[in-house]
Amino acid sequence: MNNSQTRCLNCDRSDEEIPLVSLRYAGKQAWVCSQCMPVLIHKPQQLAGKLAGAEKMTGAAHGH
Repeated sequence: MNNSQTRCLNCDRSDEEIPLVSLRYAGKQAWVCSQCMPVLIHKPQQLAGKLAGAEKMTGAAHGH
């Protein structure tokens, strides 16, 4: 995989700029950076248009 494909799905930064974590969803691979991970966990609807099906996801509940 080349660097043009390893970019955060939310902020579009590359692995040259920030650590990225690989994820799979709906049979496809995507990348999310360490700073955008909370969006994926708590407000995945904000990724609509960036991650297929995100608009249907609900954020994780947390106890604080």
